[in-house]
Amino acid sequence: MLFLFYGNFKIRTMNKRTLIIGGIILAAALSRLIPHPLNFAPLGAMSLFGAAYLSDKRFAFLFPLVAYFLTDLFINNVVYGAYYGSFTLFTPGFGWIYGSIAAIVLIGFFMLKKVTLPRVFGASLLSSVTFFIISNFGVWLSDPDYPINAAGLILCYEMALPFFKNTILGDFAYSAILFGGFEFALNRTPELQKA
Repeated sequence: MLFLFYGNFKIRTMNKRTLIIGGIILAAALSRLIPHPLNFAPLGAMSLFGAAYLSDKRFAFLFPLVAYFLTDLFINNVVYGAYYGSFTLFTPGFGWIYGSIAAIVLIGFFMLKKVTLPRVFGASLLSSVTFFIISNFGVWLSDPDYPINAAGLILCYEMALPFFKNTILGDFAYSAILFGGFEFALNRTPELQKA
């Protein structure tokens, strides 16, 4: 077990299952560092995965947000360091992306109380749609190329459609890997079963 401390106060105990799930979420987030097509990413899958399997729902929010933040730090300051020019803590529009992660975790809470193939498929598709709607709404509000009216919003969503296909494919692929791999491991490793 791992104990997290803040000052003299014990905050939370994490068992082996929680640590393994957190590690899987971090590994999924680290896959963002591998060259991939735009928007083919683990964001939706890792958020649903945490919601489905973590008993402590606070960790279901915390793990994907922290994992995404850590990989953002690397991507912003190493991969795109020359583009940003100076140390960048947050990606532009990060609030909309992180809000999408939180919304997808909520989807996981409601749709994945029981993990089945149809539920994972449906939750993955809904997470892709949720990310598309929220993140592009943020682009519309912040990008001066889009007028702040209904026509500008529609144009913003139209311009994002080519990326939407990769979002869906990424969510399906990563969900298959995360959920399929963990369910396979659950059947063979007693320590991963819920306490």
